[in-house]
Amino acid sequence: MRRRAIVGAAMLGGLACAERPGPPAGDGAEASRAVPVDSLVATMADGTELWFTLARSDTGDGRTCTDRGLEIRRGAKRVPVPLLYTAEVPEVMNDSTIRARLSTHCRPGAAYLVNLRTGHPVRERP
Repeated sequence: MRRRAIVGAAMLGGLACAERPGPPAGDGAEASRAVPVDSLVATMADGTELWFTLARSDTGDGRTCTDRGLEIRRGAKRVPVPLLYTAEVPEVMNDSTIRARLSTHCRPGAAYLVNLRTGHPVRERP
């Protein structure tokens, strides 16, 4: 019985160390276009940073575009801005608020004011 356990452990150890397939072979530039890297958008006076993070492809008017999600970073703390994908660089309003336009079908839509402390977006009233 002990011998089986040792053989089983050796097999599991071998599987754990086995080489795993990597990403499919192809053009490295194509892979980097598929998932854009995080990009710094703005830095506030207090050191708070606004970053483009998530990405999604969209289509509209016969063209394809990439919309980006937003994340607020303060040191090690990261606050995602929920449900707001944009194709434009947000506008810094003041130390606590940015304005970002929701992007839908490759077109700018409604403007949202985003609280830089909570990440909470609120639709801007005209």
